[in-house]
Amino acid sequence: MAKCRFIFFDVGNTLLFPNRERMLAPLPADRHPTLEAWQALERRTKHAFDQGLMEAKVDQNFWWTFHTYLLQGLNALDDGLRNTLVENTQKSANWDQILPGTREALERLRKQYATAVISNADGKIDAVLRRCGIVDCFQSITDSGNVGHEKPHPAIFEAALREMKADAADSLYVGDVYSVDYVGAQRAGMHAVLFDVGAYREREFPRVESLLHLEDWLQK
Repeated sequence: MAKCRFIFFDVGNTLLFPNRERMLAPLPADRHPTLEAWQALERRTKHAFDQGLMEAKVDQNFWWTFHTYLLQGLNALDDGLRNTLVENTQKSANWDQILPGTREALERLRKQYATAVISNADGKIDAVLRRCGIVDCFQSITDSGNVGHEKPHPAIFEAALREMKADAADSLYVGDVYSVDYVGAQRAGMHAVLFDVGAYREREFPRVESLLHLEDWLQK
């Protein structure tokens, strides 16, 4: 990969992670999956989603599939409950778990690159980034809830590139879902790397497992 000047980040499962207790509040606490079980469901959903991506209501369809698997595993599949869980998961305010060292890594990266965000969200992801103390690490924040197009549609990537006055060929996108983030960015002419903790470990895609790993990967 040629040296990039711009790095664009996904938010969910890349910079911020789910507040599972809040998302799963409609379920009895003793039926909440463990972190390991949640991550296994995410891997299963990504594999299924990558096979049959529908480019309308992308985020909603992803979490509908995820919560279908979750409730089937609990033998508690119910349309109303599933809809509530999907709604809770799509609220950007419920993605407020940040890993230690995130801000420090972003500060190091922005000394070398112009950094920005492209997120499928509800128009309020900037407020969550501010609450988590990292909003000032980015020169622009492009939220599908404001743009009117979700990844992998080229329009959301193009809007972010325009905002940053960046050429796609000089830009890298970092996100966690192959069919949405990796393919979407490449279609827009950008470089891409998957932020992945296991779903794509057996595949040949470029991938990193943490922001520290991203820093090392960029030096190679």
